[in-house]
Amino acid sequence: MGLLDNLKQQMGSQFIEILQWLDDTNDSLVYRFPVYNQEIKMNAQLTVRENQTALFINEGKAADLFSPGRYQLTTQNLPILTTLRGWKYGFQSPFKADVYFFNVRLFTDLKWGTTNPVMMRDAEFGMIRLRAFGTYALKIADPKTFFAMIVGTQGLTTTDEITGQLRSTILSRLSDAIAESKIAALDIASKYDELSSHARQILGPEFAAYGLELSKFFIENVSLPEEVEAAIDQRTKLGVLGDRMGQYTQLQAADAMKIAAANPGGAAGAGIGIGAGIAMGGMMGSAMGGSFAGAGGAGPMAPPPPAGPGFAAPRWSVTIDGKTYGPYTDDALKSMVAAGQVAPGTLAWKPGAAGWAPLSTFEEFAGSSAPAPPTPPPPPPPAR
Repeated sequence: MGLLDNLKQQMGSQFIEILQWLDDTNDSLVYRFPVYNQEIKMNAQLTVRENQTALFINEGKAADLFSPGRYQLTTQNLPILTTLRGWKYGFQSPFKADVYFFNVRLFTDLKWGTTNPVMMRDAEFGMIRLRAFGTYALKIADPKTFFAMIVGTQGLTTTDEITGQLRSTILSRLSDAIAESKIAALDIASKYDELSSHARQILGPEFAAYGLELSKFFIENVSLPEEVEAAIDQRTKLGVLGDRMGQYTQLQAADAMKIAAANPGGAAGAGIGIGAGIAMGGMMGSAMGGSFAGAGGAGPMAPPPPAGPGFAAPRWSVTIDGKTYGPYTDDALKSMVAAGQVAPGTLAWKPGAAGWAPLSTFEEFAGSSAPAPPTPPPPPPPAR
């Protein structure tokens, strides 16, 4: 036998006498001890550190599990592996087995978030789209289940390798959690703690199926679509003014003037714009208690009647030059279209709509058009 053959034989007959995992990473969940063609010597030392467990695998099947501590491997503390291998009591020869170390500490500050908006049915706004993000914490609770469901034949598993699947599970179940909570969109921001707790209860069994424990779950932010936020801003204005119909009309008139100023080249032309401004002035005077005189100077205009059961709630928002105005009632917006202050092609939105769309595409304004500009007078006859 040559020197090289003798060296190979010596290397091939080396036995592993110490099994341990010195983890110097921040994201490793599982580490497979490199046994390969080497054999584990019976009576070898196994060291399992705090926040670790060690699992012996025989031909792909989970066998004995060791908690933190130091062990001398014998058939007595490897009862499952002894049974699977058919060893007799007191067996002392080297053996082969796969050994996996699991990091069972708590992994914190894992991120989740919606790649695409999540559809939700809201009692007040109808169908809306929500974006959300937050953090969660997990740990391996059942190493044998985690090995069977996730690890398989992989040598090393990190948090990045499983967070993609977990994120899909979170988003799928979170939309159910929001819907089942029946929390109004306007109140979600004040219910993050309750919603996070409810989501954790729903997601817990999903994580347990992978051998994981969802220790913590936090919702940091839920954002509404821009059009819904614009409607909320308008309602805030109404809350400052109060609920009286006259004060709402005042707000409508002021916004209508802003639209007229932002759209001076509309189909109505300057003449109609001035006329509309005068009409708006009368409207504002009416809204503020009748301090403006009528066109004939007959006295103050009568205030509008209070809102009754048949009063249509404001629901229309429009956007001009990147600014959002509204919400307006159907009648108020139709009057503005008729006056030429709002073009039929102006982008509009109402609760329940899929998104911003030209005003003329909505059923309420189908076939609407701006008035034609006034016909100029004919030229004067030539001088004689």
